[in-house]
Amino acid sequence: MGGINESEKYLLNRHKEHHFTAGEIVRDVIIGVSDGLTVPFALAAGLSGANVSSSIILTAGIAEVAAGAISMGLGGYLAAKSEADHYYRELRREQEEIDTIPDSEAAEVAEILAEYGVEPHEYGPVVNALRKNPQAWLDFMMK
Repeated sequence: MGGINESEKYLLNRHKEHHFTAGEIVRDVIIGVSDGLTVPFALAAGLSGANVSSSIILTAGIAEVAAGAISMGLGGYLAAKSEADHYYRELRREQEEIDTIPDSEAAEVAEILAEYGVEPHEYGPVVNALRKNPQAWLDFMMK
């Protein structure tokens, strides 16, 4: 098994892709800011219309910002924890399947590659290489 050759290394070094990797963070910030600003402004507008004093409006606004921050933080934490728990369960399931039913898992890899138009004579060596490297096989199945 060889790695990549010098020509391929040269091409890979010449062509560096710069992907935006903070998509989830940006999404969370946008949702948090839009939610975090909408409710306090609505509360302040509603209280202003009720002719209450400025100190009550300010106190209610600060209380709502604090409650909203706690709520958004807790919601984000629970969502991330749930996603991590799900990933870990899937990782254990895939590991168990690789250990107990490797032929079925190899057929699954072949099916995945065939869906991309890879022919059996082309994906056969890939499947065999993955079978020889269980950690790479597990990584492939988790992608």
